[in-house]
Amino acid sequence: MPRHIETIKEEGRNVLWVCDAMHGNTESSPSGYKTRRFENVLSEVKEFFEVHKAMGTYPGGIHLEMTGQNVTECVGGMMELDHEDLFQRYESQCDPRLNASQALELAFLVSEMMAKQERP
Repeated sequence: MPRHIETIKEEGRNVLWVCDAMHGNTESSPSGYKTRRFENVLSEVKEFFEVHKAMGTYPGGIHLEMTGQNVTECVGGMMELDHEDLFQRYESQCDPRLNASQALELAFLVSEMMAKQERP
């Protein structure tokens, strides 16, 4: 990513940098459910912010798939959902979503990252 950022800076382009922390982090659980690990999503978001801080650019946004419902589609987070929990409320017909608790947890962590970021 740093090479892409450097090229855009050299060309004087104005872009909106957005991280899609969900799609690259999809995996199959031992029971066959399509899932994502909260910790992997968080790690990608942290790396996105760290790279932009180091490059002197601003992280413009993150793409998340989430719901306000108490689903069990992604593992991890403060609720410590595990692969064995997925069957309880797995409702997605396509991609696994962060549940309300995981989404709020991530929102607060992103808020802390944003507070440390210098604005252009």
